[in-house]
Amino acid sequence: MFLNSHTFHSLRYGTLSVEELVKQAAGAGAKELVLTDINTVTAIYDFKKECEKFGIKPVVGVEIRKENQLLYMTIAKDETGIAEINRLLTNHNCDGAELPQVSPDFQNVFVIYPLQNIPEVLKENEFIGVRAEELNLLIRAEWKSFLDKMVILHPITFKTKKEFNLHRILRAIDQNTLISKLAENDFCSPNEVFEPVSTIIEKFKRYPEIIQNTQFILHHCEFNFDFKTPKNKIYFTENKETDAALLRKLAYEGLDERYPERTQIVIDRIEKELKVVTEMNFAGYFLITLDIVKYSMSRGFLHVGRGSGANSIISYCLGITEICPIELNLYFERFLNQHRNNPPDFDIDWSWRERDEILKYIFERYGKEHVAFCGTNVEFKYRSIFREVGKAFGLPKEELDVLAKNPMATHDDNKVVKLVQKYGMLLEKFPNQRSMHSCGIIISQEPLTNYTALEMPPKGFPIVQFDMNVAEDIGFEKFDILSQRGLGTINDTLKLVHKNQGVTIDIHNTKFFKNDKNCNDYLSIGKTIGCFYIESPAMRGLLRRLKCEDYPTLVAASSIIRPGVAKSGMMKEYIFRHNNPTQFEYFHDVFKEQLGETYGIMVYQEDVIKIALHFGGVSADDGDVLRRAMSGKSRSIQKLQEVREHFFESCAQKGHPEQLSKEVYRQIESFAGYSFCKAHSASYAVESYQSLYLKVYYPIEFMVSAINNGGGFYRTEVYVHECRMSGGKIQNPCVNRSLVETTVYSEDVFLGFMHIEKLESKTAHFIPEERAKNGDYTSLENFIKRVPVGIETLQILIFVGAFRFTGKPKNELLIEARLLMIHFKPEYRLPAFFETPVQEYQLPTLKRNPFEDAFDEIEILGFSVSCSPFDLLQTKFRGEVMAKDLPKYHKRQVRMLAYLISRKHVPTKRGTMFFGTWIDVEGNFFDTAHFPDNLQKYPFQGGGCYLLAGMVEVDFHFPTITVFKMAKMPFIPDPRYAEDQEKSYEVHKKINEDVSMTWRKPYPQESEIGLPRNKMVVEKR
Repeated sequence: MFLNSHTFHSLRYGTLSVEELVKQAAGAGAKELVLTDINTVTAIYDFKKECEKFGIKPVVGVEIRKENQLLYMTIAKDETGIAEINRLLTNHNCDGAELPQVSPDFQNVFVIYPLQNIPEVLKENEFIGVRAEELNLLIRAEWKSFLDKMVILHPITFKTKKEFNLHRILRAIDQNTLISKLAENDFCSPNEVFEPVSTIIEKFKRYPEIIQNTQFILHHCEFNFDFKTPKNKIYFTENKETDAALLRKLAYEGLDERYPERTQIVIDRIEKELKVVTEMNFAGYFLITLDIVKYSMSRGFLHVGRGSGANSIISYCLGITEICPIELNLYFERFLNQHRNNPPDFDIDWSWRERDEILKYIFERYGKEHVAFCGTNVEFKYRSIFREVGKAFGLPKEELDVLAKNPMATHDDNKVVKLVQKYGMLLEKFPNQRSMHSCGIIISQEPLTNYTALEMPPKGFPIVQFDMNVAEDIGFEKFDILSQRGLGTINDTLKLVHKNQGVTIDIHNTKFFKNDKNCNDYLSIGKTIGCFYIESPAMRGLLRRLKCEDYPTLVAASSIIRPGVAKSGMMKEYIFRHNNPTQFEYFHDVFKEQLGETYGIMVYQEDVIKIALHFGGVSADDGDVLRRAMSGKSRSIQKLQEVREHFFESCAQKGHPEQLSKEVYRQIESFAGYSFCKAHSASYAVESYQSLYLKVYYPIEFMVSAINNGGGFYRTEVYVHECRMSGGKIQNPCVNRSLVETTVYSEDVFLGFMHIEKLESKTAHFIPEERAKNGDYTSLENFIKRVPVGIETLQILIFVGAFRFTGKPKNELLIEARLLMIHFKPEYRLPAFFETPVQEYQLPTLKRNPFEDAFDEIEILGFSVSCSPFDLLQTKFRGEVMAKDLPKYHKRQVRMLAYLISRKHVPTKRGTMFFGTWIDVEGNFFDTAHFPDNLQKYPFQGGGCYLLAGMVEVDFHFPTITVFKMAKMPFIPDPRYAEDQEKSYEVHKKINEDVSMTWRKPYPQESEIGLPRNKMVVEKR
C-alpha cells in the first residue's frame, strides 16, 4: 500500500535511512514497498538488498518535483522503466531540460499524480493518488468519473513526530530560511508515517476499486537486478576471444622489452595471470587502461600506475606500472583472484596540470553515455550541523560561530541551544548534498542511464547518483584517475633542464636512479625537501633513523610511515631491528624465510598472505580473503570467524602447536587492518627516486618546479629557501624577467607574479604576454602606457622591486608613478607610430633604511627575499650549536636560535605534544619535541625566530631536541613606520608557520608492542 516512500537521500527532505525505512515497512506488515526518492535513484540498489532481508518485494521509482511543487510519482514496471526515468532526470540535470508538468510518454512506467496536478487526459499508465484525508472530496461529482484511475497515496517521510520536526528543520535549511517562516507547501503533512497495512485498507474500504488499482500497480512492478554480472565495458575489441588474443600479444611484446632474457619464472607468471584475467573476463579492463596510458604517452605526459594493480606482471609488461612484481615478490592474488567478489581497480596518477586532458580523452573516446564519475554523498558534519540548524532556529552569526567551533560541553545551556543540539545530533551521518568522487570513473557497456540518472556538478564532468561502494556492489570496476603535484614537479623539471642545459633525461631509467650513490647518500641524511612522499619532517626523520641507503628500505619506509602501521607498533620495532640485526631472533623459521627482508615483521598487506600461506598452509586466495576480512570496510565479524577457524585448522594439520599458532594469529590480527599494499609503497618509492635524482643533479631547476607546482608539505617560503641552499640566486619579481610562474636563467631564479598576493591573475598573465609581443619595458612610463593597471597595483609592483631595472629607488618611483597617473588617460595605450620621449622628473634624494625592502617583501610575498629572517632580529646572538653538529651532542643541553618552519600537534596519554621543524642561521633543518607540561609554560607564539634550550636525544642517527625553555625573539620595528608605533609591528604578523594536526591515538611505547624478539619455545606436553 506504500507507493511513495522517501529516505534521507531525498536530500534535506526525508529523515529515514534505507535500513530504517525497510524495517519500518516490515513492522507495518508490508509485502511490497515502493521507493520514490525525490529526483534521485541513489538508494535503489541498497533498497533492493535490504528488502530481500525482510522478504519484501522491492519496487522503485522517483518522485518528480520542480522546486517545491510535486508534479507526479513515477514507478518503474521493470529495469527498462528505471532507464526511462533515469533519462528524464538526466536530460534535466545535464542538458537543462525542464521537468515536464505532465509526464512524458513512458512505455514501462506507471505515473501517479497528486490531486493538485491532474492532466486533462490520463494515459493508460497514469493514475491519481488519493490520501486518506482527501477521501471526503470524492463525494463530488467531478471526481466520480476518475475512481477507476485512483490509487492509495500514503507517503512515507519520517518515523515519529520528533522526526517531523527534523523534516521541517531540513526544509528550512534547504530554503535557507527560519523554521517559523516556512510556507505550508514547503513541508509535508505530519501523518507521513507508517501505519499497519490493515489500517490503511480499512480507511479505503468504501472504495474497493482504489485498493484494487493500488494492488494492480504493485503486482505489475518488479525490480530484478543481477549484481554479479560485470557492468563495465566488457570488450575493448569485438569479443572475449579477440580481447584475450590482443592482451596476450601485447603482454609478450612488453615482456621482451622488460625481460630481455626470458626466464621460466617470468613465463610461468605471465601465463598464470593471463589465465585468471581471461577466465574472469578482465582482458577488456586491462586493454582500456592501456589505451588511456598509451594516449598519455603520445602526449608526452608522465603517469604512475600504483596500488594493487602493480602486483601484476601483465601491468608491468604493458607499461601501466613501473614495478617488477617478481623483483619485489608481489602476489598477483592481492590484485585479482577467483575468490575476490569486489572488482579490482587501477590507480593511475597524472600531473595535476594534465589530468583534465586525460579525462577529456576518456569521455570523448568512450562516449558521454557510457562514462561518468562515481558520486559521493557529502554528509552533515559537526560544524555544518550546528551552523545550519542554528541558522534555522534564528541564532545570530556570532552564536553560530561559537556553536560550530566549540565542543558541545561548552555550549550555552539555554532552551534554543538545547534544541539545536537535540536535532543537530539526529542529523549526523545524513547526506547533505551529492558531489563528485575525487578520482573514480566508470566506463559502462550499456548506457549508464540503464542503471542511474546522471548529474552535472560544477566541475563539468557528469556523475552517477551512487557512490563507489554501490558501483562495486552492482558490478562496476572503476578506473581511478588521480592527480598529484609530485609528477608535475618532475615533468616541469625535465622541461626546464632540457631548455636551460640542453639535457634530455630518461626519467623511466629508475634502475639507474636506485643504484646512484649520491641519491642514496641524500636519502640516508633525509635531504629530501621537495621530493614526492619523502619530504615531511616525519619521513625525513624516519629516513635518518634507518640510514636509508637503498630501494628496498625506502619501500619499507613508505609503508611503515603510514599512521596505521606506526599505530600497531611495527614502525618502532622495524627501526630497532634494522639498526640491531644481531639483537633479535626470528621466533619461527617461516618468518625468517618469508619476511627476512623486513626482519620478520609484517610491513605490507602482502605479508599477511605470505604468513597465512607458508605458516598456516592456507591458499594464497584464502590468504587474501583473510587480509580483506580484517581490514577497512570489508571487515565482517562472521567472515573473520570463518577465516580464523580455517587458519587454526590448517595450522593444526601442519603440526604447529596451538600456542604458536595463537601468537602468529595475534600478530596478523593486530596488523592486517592497518597495513599498506607493498606495490603501493614500491610505486611511491620509484617516484621518490625519480624526484630525488633530479634534486641531486639539477637542484635549481627541481626546486623551481616544486615552487611552481605548489610545493607539497611546506609553504612556498621553504622551497624558496631550499632553492637558495641549492645554489639558486633568488630574485624578486621583475616586469622584464619574470613570468607568471617562477623561472630560472642559469643560477638566477626570478619569482613569478603568481606569488604577489594582491596582483590580479589577469594582470599577472598580461605583463609577460605584452613583453613577449612588443619587447622589454623601457621605463615606468613605458610600462604604464602598455599595461592596464591602476595606481594600487602599480604601487605593489614598485614595492616588490619589479621596476629595479630602472635603477631608481622605490620612493622616487612612487612619486613618479603618481605624477604619471594624474595626467594619464587609458586611450593613450593605443599603439603610437612614434614613441614619445620619456618625461624626466627632477626629484629630491630620499634615503631608505636597508631593511625596508625586507618588510616590503614580507607584506607582499609573505617572506623576505633580500635578507634572512635572522638579519631582522634585534639580538646578535645566533646560537651556541648549529644543526649539522647536533649528533655530537647526545644527552647534552644546547641553546639554539632558530626560525620556525612547521609544527605538528600529536596526541599523547599526557596531553597534546608538538613536534617542531626549524632552520638555523646556516639554513640547515633540525627538529624539536615539546611535551604538554612544557608547552603550558613555553607555548608557540606564531611564526618567527625562537631561542630554544633543551636536551639533544639522538635516536638511531636522528637528533631531536627535547625543549625545556623557548622564547620568541623580537624582530626590529618596521622601519617604514618609524613614526607610528602601532604599525611598526603590524607586518610581523604575516610571518608564517606551517601547522598540521593529527587526531590519532598515541603510538604504543616499546613495552606495549609485545612482539617477541626471541625464538618462541613451545612446551611439549
